[in-house]
Amino acid sequence: MSNDAAYIDRFLEMMAVEGGASVNTLAAYRSDLEQASSIAKGSLANVDQMGLQDIATTWSDLKNNSVARKASSLRRFFGFLVEEGFRGDDPSDALPRPGGQRSLPKILSHEEIAKLFEAIETGSESTEARPNDVRLAALVELLYGSGLRASELVALPRKSVMADRPFLIISGKGGKERLVPISDRAREAIRKWADYVDPAEKYLFPSRTGHLSRVRLFQIIKGLASKAGINPRKISPHVLRHAFATHLLEGGADLRALQTLLGHSDISTTQIYTHVDSARLVELVNSRHPLGRHHLSR
Repeated sequence: MSNDAAYIDRFLEMMAVEGGASVNTLAAYRSDLEQASSIAKGSLANVDQMGLQDIATTWSDLKNNSVARKASSLRRFFGFLVEEGFRGDDPSDALPRPGGQRSLPKILSHEEIAKLFEAIETGSESTEARPNDVRLAALVELLYGSGLRASELVALPRKSVMADRPFLIISGKGGKERLVPISDRAREAIRKWADYVDPAEKYLFPSRTGHLSRVRLFQIIKGLASKAGINPRKISPHVLRHAFATHLLEGGADLRALQTLLGHSDISTTQIYTHVDSARLVELVNSRHPLGRHHLSR
């Protein structure tokens, strides 16, 4: 399992820090992943859909809930690999889904987003604004306003934002580049933050050891949620990316355009947001339509 050990360790570290997974949950993930890695002869991180199907055939004697747990562990693992840029595709659609459907991503309402920005403005626009308040505004503008991945955001080069250019060129997974538009307010937030960054710095969000870490970004966003009166368990950098995608789709964005903006190599990954939007529409009909509020009398 030597080829997979480092990936599994990094995945478990992420689940502990960002997901708040318990010791028992982490042990279960490790067991599932190491068993799958053994079947894949130490190349689980590189396995294709056929390879995953071969792994799933070894679960034929297990109960549905055990199969569902193992499949969930692998889906989360491959989602992590794709998110971190360790591979460009997610083969986990080949895994079985006993007795359930693909879970929808967590999203935030427009009202919750407004609360976040109110909390940001309270700090960044005050006469006693601190550098960290100004940095927070730039971070959230890029997470929610442009849908950047956390890994893309923290490693953003200082020179990637130009005053006369309303977009960023992002080097994403597999070294693929894509254009990401940034709003006027995002550019203004970045301009204010850039005044605090030494021109000699390589990164827009530097730290003592290089650039801001994903773990620290996660902690910053959780802190913002607390200030805004939102349950910190509901929010993360990736949830803000989900909100960007969902709210764009609600506003009429084309699915192919959304795929490009998010940097998804496969349209099937982007299609999950159509399910989110459909769920919202069903809820809207049930709560707002007269027939959803009243029983028909015969």
